[in-house]
Amino acid sequence: MRKFSLLALSLVFLLSACAPNFQKQNEAVQTKEKAKGKTIIPNYNISDKYYRTILPFKPGEARGLVVNNINTRYDLNEFEMGLMRIAQKSFDTEKYFFQEGQKIEAKTIKQWLNRQYTDEQLKEKNIKPEDNIGLNPVDTSAQGSEPTSPIYLAHILEHDYLTKDDKGNVTLSGVTIGLALNSVYYYKLTPDGDTFEKKIDFAEMEKEGKKLAEEVVKRARNIKTLKDVPITIALFEQESKSSVTPGRFFAYSTVDQGSSKLNDWEKVNEKYYLFPSTDAQNDHRDDTIAFLNFKQDVEQYFPNFNGVIGKAFYVEDQLQELNITIPIQFYGKTEGIGFAQYVAGLVMQHFPKYLSVSVSVTSVDGPEALIVRKANADEPFVHIYQ
Repeated sequence: MRKFSLLALSLVFLLSACAPNFQKQNEAVQTKEKAKGKTIIPNYNISDKYYRTILPFKPGEARGLVVNNINTRYDLNEFEMGLMRIAQKSFDTEKYFFQEGQKIEAKTIKQWLNRQYTDEQLKEKNIKPEDNIGLNPVDTSAQGSEPTSPIYLAHILEHDYLTKDDKGNVTLSGVTIGLALNSVYYYKLTPDGDTFEKKIDFAEMEKEGKKLAEEVVKRARNIKTLKDVPITIALFEQESKSSVTPGRFFAYSTVDQGSSKLNDWEKVNEKYYLFPSTDAQNDHRDDTIAFLNFKQDVEQYFPNFNGVIGKAFYVEDQLQELNITIPIQFYGKTEGIGFAQYVAGLVMQHFPKYLSVSVSVTSVDGPEALIVRKANADEPFVHIYQ
């Protein structure tokens, strides 16, 4: 018999996580360059997919910049969470604690994201030569002409990972740096003119991204607090502004403690697909058929409805997660409950047991139901919103 719950939505995450350890939170001493302060490390971790976060929470130096530099909300979320997945290849979630990037200052990141400027451009913009440290290539085009080179680097994101010693001292023990690269370059010929776009070839983007990574690591080593710690640096391809699926990390490299030399680049084979779509049909036909069968059965419940949309996440070409959205209009709460029961059964019927599936049912009034079937679970969890 399927389980129904009217508990708060946060229970979804508790149920999907590892067994909790409800011990009193630890209090540790965090040693800083100029002062010592108290910090809290929660004992309870909602999942081994995440790191325990150092408290009190400290916003990253680049907070706010990411919204302006990343094309879509989908890219923004994946850039942050994908970088955390990359970190797990080097920093164990049981041993390391997470903190948003504190070492590369916001002012520095802004300067690095600029273009390089010629001497004449420096005078025009009233920029000091010592501040001419942009990582994007110089543009020597005449005003009103197409730029001579695109902007490759859209954003830089730092994540810090800390460890605690036997005395409770917490110190920085590793850093990840994500470089968001443009797959499409947007530009204007005049400040108030139309926006044009230019597709950047992947091979070109990859080549430039790896060159940028070497320079970023070199500069990071000149920051006192990053002089010796291990660094993992990763390249992220962000999608166009019109995309409804996020971009992806496609490569990463590690830098040993005290070194400025990147080790060999490792390929990251991850990708998101929209269901239904031509790309999904061409690359993952069997999964697409399973989704379409599910969609067809939903439409039998509401014959005039065809709004079922899925977002599928693949790792090494294997489907890992499927998140489905069903926007629909209900005329009563009991109708919504009945529909949720029906959809929960379809999830169990159409999708393999190893796959994690979530279905969000919404109406014009807001969320109506959430159905979650974790990988290898015997029954789905269903939450009906009140």
